[in-house]
Amino acid sequence: MSSRTHIHLLGDINLLGVEDATVPFHKVAPALKGADAVFANLECCLFDPAEKREMMRDDQSGFEGLYAPPATGEALRLAGVHVVGNANNQNYGAPAILASNRCLDELGIAHAGTGPNIAAARAPVIIECKGLKIGFIQRTSQYWPNNHEAGERAAGVAAMKAYTAYQPPYYKDNRIPPNRPGAPAKVITWTDPDYLAELKTDIAALKSRCDIVISSHHWGYAEEVLQYQRELAHAAIDAGADIIMGHGPHFPLAIEFYNAKPIYYGLGMFCFIRSNKKAHRGWTGMAGHLTFERKTLTETAFSIVRQNESGEVLLSPAPGETEAIARVEKLSQMFGTRLRTEGDRVRVTPA
Repeated sequence: MSSRTHIHLLGDINLLGVEDATVPFHKVAPALKGADAVFANLECCLFDPAEKREMMRDDQSGFEGLYAPPATGEALRLAGVHVVGNANNQNYGAPAILASNRCLDELGIAHAGTGPNIAAARAPVIIECKGLKIGFIQRTSQYWPNNHEAGERAAGVAAMKAYTAYQPPYYKDNRIPPNRPGAPAKVITWTDPDYLAELKTDIAALKSRCDIVISSHHWGYAEEVLQYQRELAHAAIDAGADIIMGHGPHFPLAIEFYNAKPIYYGLGMFCFIRSNKKAHRGWTGMAGHLTFERKTLTETAFSIVRQNESGEVLLSPAPGETEAIARVEKLSQMFGTRLRTEGDRVRVTPA
């Protein structure tokens, strides 16, 4: 048996609009099934639309989630997905979350990030392969204020609260004086210290039980890596995480190495045909690929992801994706990250 362990990280999977569960992943399933662990962000609830209509009678719910028929969940099993994180802004509503988790249990797919209460939502998932224990934990910084976060006795998502402030501008060259009303403000973001402390405690506890810890986060806005994202990623690694997997913005973001540990700030989409309001076409995503030799990370890489007009997800060969790869490289320059095309993938290394 090989001592190498291969892990695939997949971005946002939304099965709304999938009519045949055999279609979306059949072209990528051979590659995914060649990995020892496949982890994705499930950005929808597997929830019957008829039940959704009943839920809409509840005045406390804003119905902000994405709901796909439970039968479409079979696509995840056919793809070879082992674990999903489902703490995000689209997994909304206690009935939908609990029904979706039951469906995942029936499919044999582990899940982290939601549950019938806060303890269950915060709980990690641990799988074992080739003698290694791999732990997964997920939090979302994008969530709704109306009964979305899990509570002591309430179903919901495991949240990571963050804040925004606006700082008056100050330019050293005095182009705009600091007292000029109406000048564009600098956006400042930071994590809630109590939530961050809880996450660090959870990661440290998970690391004590596992060889590899993957900390997954639904976060961000547009292409910029915000202060709270970097604060959160670094704190998670300091607490024991080996890999940071980010998602939220629907396009690839920068990649950073911190203490030799990779941070994918945004994988973008992996399967996304439509939302409640519109169809999604022509998007670009990114799938992360990691190789461990026993407990040591030996390779960090990614592939560009696309979805064709037939709804089939494709891992696009790197030689034909020079523009998309150049975009990731440009975003990663501030971290000194280096990209190099090797065959059909892009290898990522620290400066």
